[in-house]
Amino acid sequence: MSESEVMTIQLKPEQEKFIQAQVTNGKYNSSEEAVDKMFQVFERLQLEYDEWVKETRDKIEAGIESLEKGEGVDGKVVLSRLQDKLHESRKNRL
Repeated sequence: MSESEVMTIQLKPEQEKFIQAQVTNGKYNSSEEAVDKMFQVFERLQLEYDEWVKETRDKIEAGIESLEKGEGVDGKVVLSRLQDKLHESRKNRL
């Protein structure tokens, strides 16, 4: 599909109502403007998600490399530290 072609899609009734409500409420001047904004938001969320996945994979790889070097921490120690942090956090809230 070239850039000049138009894609036709069919929206569910609740999607149409939502878009129309946004226009009626004055948030957007037209349904096209509302849909365009939705795509912009979706694109930003997708980019953020993709970056999160990349960062998570990098952290996992670094963790595996650390374990292979013998730099790991025993699971019981980690759980104990997490529990200590949780208890400290709860104390600070009170």
